Amino acid sequence: MSKKLHNYFLCLVFFLSPLTKEIYAQLVIGNPSLGFTQICTDATYNAQKPFEVTFTFTPETALSPSNQFIVELSAANGFFGTTPTVLATSNPGEITTSPGKISFSIPTNTAGENYKIRIKSTAPGNTSANSASFAAYYKIQDSPFTINNFVSTATYCPGASYILNIDNPGTGTNDSPLKYPSLTFNWFKEPGTTPIATGNSLTVTQPGVYYAETNYGSCTSYSYSNRVTVSESSSGNTTTISSSQGNPFCSNDGTTTLSTVSGNSYQWYKDSKAISGATNQTYTATQAGQYSVAVNFGGCTATAAINLQSYQFSSSIDVSETNFINADETLPVTVTTNALNPEYKWFLNETLIPDATTASYEATEPGNYKVEITQTSTCVLAQELTFRIISSIDPNAEKIPNLVSPNNDGFNDTWIIPQEYTSGTDTEIVLMNATGEIVLKTNNYQNNWPETSTNFKNVNPVYYYIITTKDQKTKKGSITLVK
Repeated sequence: MSKKLHNYFLCLVFFLSPLTKEIYAQLVIGNPSLGFTQICTDATYNAQKPFEVTFTFTPETALSPSNQFIVELSAANGFFGTTPTVLATSNPGEITTSPGKISFSIPTNTAGENYKIRIKSTAPGNTSANSASFAAYYKIQDSPFTINNFVSTATYCPGASYILNIDNPGTGTNDSPLKYPSLTFNWFKEPGTTPIATGNSLTVTQPGVYYAETNYGSCTSYSYSNRVTVSESSSGNTTTISSSQGNPFCSNDGTTTLSTVSGNSYQWYKDSKAISGATNQTYTATQAGQYSVAVNFGGCTATAAINLQSYQFSSSIDVSETNFINADETLPVTVTTNALNPEYKWFLNETLIPDATTASYEATEPGNYKVEITQTSTCVLAQELTFRIISSIDPNAEKIPNLVSPNNDGFNDTWIIPQEYTSGTDTEIVLMNATGEIVLKTNNYQNNWPETSTNFKNVNPVYYYIITTKDQKTKKGSITLVK
């Protein structure tokens, strides 16, 4: 190669080198296009990288094979500063045609109304203009919580105030937002929709209904508290008592918690008598009754009362406690009850009678009967009713006296039965009164009943006997005592 041609080639190389750099430097990235108007997300949704930004760039030939596009997020005020938050970065050479699209999540501390996004490239290096402003909130806690220990009322003295606090950890399943220091809160007084204060507590100086809500800006918040009705009191005023199980309450479900408004000190009463040690804002009641409480607010007092009742029902049957039937007879029995959705079980001698599940039953044999009534709605309660059936008087018992006159006149003072049933024959003698109560049971009867003079509560009381011999033969009948 001649020296002249060599010099020409060198000049051409030096001329093209800066031109090539100029071609890479001419990449233009358009304004980011957002696939959303605001971001309101939580841990579950955010993990899916659900948000997208689209951007154009030109010329496509300006991109180096190693180029990466970076999605940057501004501060909540819209300024990027020197170290903006990187939301996502494409792989080298991943995006080569326009428009490009990148999915991303947001940091857990995101909370504000004026965020912006921009796109940067690495090879060649360039930065887009800023996107439009948008609200973005990562809802780290988005469930209801409690204030005022979940007590729905509060009272303050005239000229004083009352402080409502967000509970931490609260009661029951309360997920207190105070566990998340980055959260802020708005307080509201109904019916207004504009916040009246911010912070973890609210000092109330006017009666009204108040509640708190976690501040998620223009995003819908499901992190809100119960409502508390705050009133002004003076000595002698009355307040309220609430029962956790309602009134009436179901004693089968255990106790019920009685609550009153917050004050400086408390004294609970049952049936007008002070309950020892019951000096808290709540009282656990196990019984129905008339309860009251005196609340001291540090300058005035108020009282409240509740007639606490428990669920109960009544039932009855249409037969006597003791009944008599002949061998070929039956005894229809019907239960009347005001139990809700009652269920019935009938028993004979403590054995469940199969298929006897209605309010009526027709008894066919002697024995001890029981019907169990269960209320199955609102409050599960059970009740038992009993009755007894004895076979009628044995027609073959003519040898056995049915009259006794225990008046100490020496004649027919005791029940004298044939010797074949008395002492030494191992015969069982059972005597019962009209209610079925056993007054004598012996295998060694000595013709000596009654052994003492009888106090006649009724005119000519009637007793019933069952005589069972050693070979299990029985005789049954009645005995009338006469004066």
